[in-house]
Amino acid sequence: MKAMTIDRYGKDVALQETEMHKPEMGDQDLLVRIHAASINPIDFKIRDGKVKMLLSYDMPLILGNDFSGTVEQVGSKVSTFQPGDKVYGRPRKDRIGTFAEFISVHEDDVAIAPSNISLIESASLPLVGLTTWQAFHDVIQLKEGQKILIHAGAGGVGTFAIQLAKAMGAYVATTASEKGYDLVKSLGADEIINYKEQAFEKVLKGYDAVFDTLGGPSLEKSFEVLRPGGKIVSVSAVPNKEFAEQNNMGLFKKVIFSIVSRKLTMLEKRHNVRYHFLFMKPSGEQLRRIAHLVEKEDIVPVIDKVFSFDDAQKAIEYVETGRAKGKVIIKVESPLIAKG
Repeated sequence: MKAMTIDRYGKDVALQETEMHKPEMGDQDLLVRIHAASINPIDFKIRDGKVKMLLSYDMPLILGNDFSGTVEQVGSKVSTFQPGDKVYGRPRKDRIGTFAEFISVHEDDVAIAPSNISLIESASLPLVGLTTWQAFHDVIQLKEGQKILIHAGAGGVGTFAIQLAKAMGAYVATTASEKGYDLVKSLGADEIINYKEQAFEKVLKGYDAVFDTLGGPSLEKSFEVLRPGGKIVSVSAVPNKEFAEQNNMGLFKKVIFSIVSRKLTMLEKRHNVRYHFLFMKPSGEQLRRIAHLVEKEDIVPVIDKVFSFDDAQKAIEYVETGRAKGKVIIKVESPLIAKG
């Protein structure tokens, strides 16, 4: 099969089209013929080597962390899927590789794709959907009437997060530029802060939660908008000791994460709030719930651009500019796929 790979870590390392063997299958695996995959910041963070403390891979490595496609073959113990099923999913961290014609994925990590949208649109949902679902349901435990600040509302995660928060009955503030204003307004944002002209930490007070997708100064200023007892969930900052303990990491990583998150821990104590670093986990069950929301039209995929498989490198470069509004998709097209 054809795949887009890297042969080493580095910011300037480009994707290479590589001929690979089809992935091997286990008894509970599905072999999926990939129709489309989306670009996510984790893809270039992995490429850059920025998450080697959390994720380590052999080379050459096929990048890509979520997908949609058609089930080609099922393992001997699979009972919930059959060949021909249209599915979408996020493979486990040690089985990534969706920039390819095929992937082998555990049946627990996929779900039937939403019936009312295309597979291109379905490919935009798994990673951002699961990330937001786990942030809102599992960590923040967001309740109707609560107030949440969602950073970068026009981005890939933000466009999903605004819609899910509104579906859960929350009051949503978000940051966006004037170019993203109409989009986030159409998604249901109640209050929009133009980050180029306003300091959100001066405007917003007494919030129950913040969902951070930016890290850095934006995250640090976010502590100021929370009420005592509020929660910040970040997917872009640094892990802390609590994260290491929850994931049964060794003493070395606990010490390292305690050091690198020291400033955030100080802000936690100063403002009497809780900081959580979220590293999303695959879940077919949660994807089924997300598909239900999509079919009810509580959530509508937002796609900025679709690139061909041959232009996967251009797709990553475009996402890295930070200009994308919604998700960027790679459509996997090849003679092999076209015959399917």
